[in-house]
Amino acid sequence: MSKVVIETPAAPAAIGTYSQAVRHGNTLYLSGQIPLVPSSMEIVSGDIRDQVTRVFENLKAVAEAGGATLQQALKLTIYVVDLAHFPIVNEVMASYFTPPYPARATVQVAALPRGALVEIDAIVGL
Repeated sequence: MSKVVIETPAAPAAIGTYSQAVRHGNTLYLSGQIPLVPSSMEIVSGDIRDQVTRVFENLKAVAEAGGATLQQALKLTIYVVDLAHFPIVNEVMASYFTPPYPARATVQVAALPRGALVEIDAIVGL
């Protein structure tokens, strides 16, 4: 099986040596998304809720470009700079997913690119 690179202008362009997503067989691997607005490549203005929402919108766009939906996500990894934001992450996530929910890990990190408060990556089944 070969890997297929997935790219869409509906999500932020890669800002490093990575692809927005890679499909291998029936699995789509979405790179971590931070709350960049695709058109400006700037962090969305607002609070943590706005940032989490933007991240899920970015992930949604990449999943759709790869022929999937977020509901097909098998696993998410969520990185936050403050675990006190965890309840807000859960609230926003609930607006993007219905049961059965994907597996998930959440970790607090010291810092994220461009001063983001949250980053999320995903593995999606096709």
